[in-house]
Order: sequence, then C-alpha cells, then structure tokens
Amino acid sequence: MKQRTPVYITILVILVILFIIYYMFVQDSSFLSSPYFWGTVAIAIILSMIHNTIGDLIENDMFKKLTLDQKTEYLSVKKQPYFKTLYESAFKKQSNTQEQDILIDHGFDGIMELDNQLPKWWLGLFYAGCIYCVIYMVSYWTTDFAHQVPEYDREYIAQTASIEEYMKNTPPPTIENAVFSPDNIAAGEEVYKTNCVSCHSDGGKGGIGPNLTDNNWINQPEKTLFKNVFHMVENGSPNNPAMQAFGKNGVLTGFDIQNVAAYVYHINQEQSPITPAQGGAAPQGTTANWEK
Repeated sequence: MKQRTPVYITILVILVILFIIYYMFVQDSSFLSSPYFWGTVAIAIILSMIHNTIGDLIENDMFKKLTLDQKTEYLSVKKQPYFKTLYESAFKKQSNTQEQDILIDHGFDGIMELDNQLPKWWLGLFYAGCIYCVIYMVSYWTTDFAHQVPEYDREYIAQTASIEEYMKNTPPPTIENAVFSPDNIAAGEEVYKTNCVSCHSDGGKGGIGPNLTDNNWINQPEKTLFKNVFHMVENGSPNNPAMQAFGKNGVLTGFDIQNVAAYVYHINQEQSPITPAQGGAAPQGTTANWEK
C-alpha cells in the first residue's frame, strides 16, 4: 500500500484548475464575484472530501488484509510527512537490496537497467501540462481567449472611452493656462500634418506660409514663442486671411492647439533651424526676442 495524497493537496490542485478554466473562458477576474464560480468550488471541495472518505474506507479494508510485518511497515511510512516522501521518491537513491528487486534481466556494456518509476514531480508536471493543454485548446477554439485581434479591439474601445470621458470632464486649454510639454509633440505633429503642412511645408520650413523654424516672425502678439503660436493658431493672422482662426472657427480644439504649438516650439527651439540654403523659405517679418 502506498501513501495517499492528502485531501488538502487534492483540493488545492482542483482550485487552481478551476481558476485557470474560468479565467480562460471569462478572460478576466470578474468570475471571482460570481456565485456560479464559488458554487463550483463548493461542489469540488465536497466531492474531494467524499472521494477521500471512500479512499479511507478502502484503505482500512486493505489494511486488515496485510500481515503484521506489512502493517508495521505501512504505519511507519504513513507517519512520514507527505512532502518528505515526495522529495525522497524524486531524489533518494535506492539501496542495493531495493535495486536487486527492480533490476531488469538485461543490460548493456556492464550498465544495469532498473525498472524505476518516474518521479512524482515529473509525472505531476506532465499530467498538469496535458490538462492545461486540453483546457487551453478548448478555450482557444471556443472563446476569444488568446486571440490578439479581439483583445486589441477591447482595449481600443476601453481606451477610446476613457479618452472621451477625460475630454468630456476636462476643460480644453486656453492661452492663459496652456503649457509646453514634450509629451504633446508627437500629437502636435499629427495636427500639423493635417492642417498646416499645405502652407508651411513639411517640418515647418515654409512655402506659401512663413518658415516656422527661423527667428523671424510677422506676427508677435505674445511674449513667448509657445504662447505666440497658440495665439496665431487660435485667432488667425490679421495680415494674411489664408491663416485662418482654427480655434475660433472650431476646426481645432484647445487640446489640438496646445499640441501643435508644442510641435512648432520643438522644431523652432529644439531642432537646428532650417536655413534657406537647406531648402527653407527666406525669413519674413522681424527678429523675435522671446522670453523663456
């Protein structure tokens, strides 16, 4: 008779399997608040207890049929902690007498072949891997678990909703409270490409509109470059009707203007200025002395 696995180990393994199954099919942790999950857990625990009780009855019946020496040996083994037994079954070497009992009647080149059982840790990992594989394949083919496209769609919808909620509850920046942030440069470049590139050309080097990378400006209503760009995009140019008031006419929001102002500030102050020899338009207006 072999030492049986304690019931608490069985229950723990079942709980882990149930958690994996529910997580794969539900795809989030919301099932932890579901009465169906906890009902399944309760049923699994009850069945495990019943199974253990039946095992005890069978074990007692088999114990009665053992000889006195077998009973003594079994009781000594049963007193040994389960995890110690598990460890020894995996790593402890057999004695010479035990090896003789499991010696196979053939060998090769003087090497004896023993009929050893596979270690329990190996068998446990193997069977756990097989069970996980079955669960994974069923969930893969019958649910959206591990599918990248539905996962991306869900995250995109959630992020879009959070952005809309933020935009709804956050007032757009104005020229009084708008600030430059490097985090806004990339978004500002997209706004620039959509609304500004046709006149100011790629990278702000100028074309129909003035060069945005030099230090000459036709309109200088503000004391800082960032605020000046914000003002011009919001209100347009009094000297050139082609420079429309993107903010006043509702084409761009305060967030868009803050972003594109960050981009123009970046290409003007943080990148090397484009000179006419490098393809930029000739300077227009007067030299600006921006405050920092």
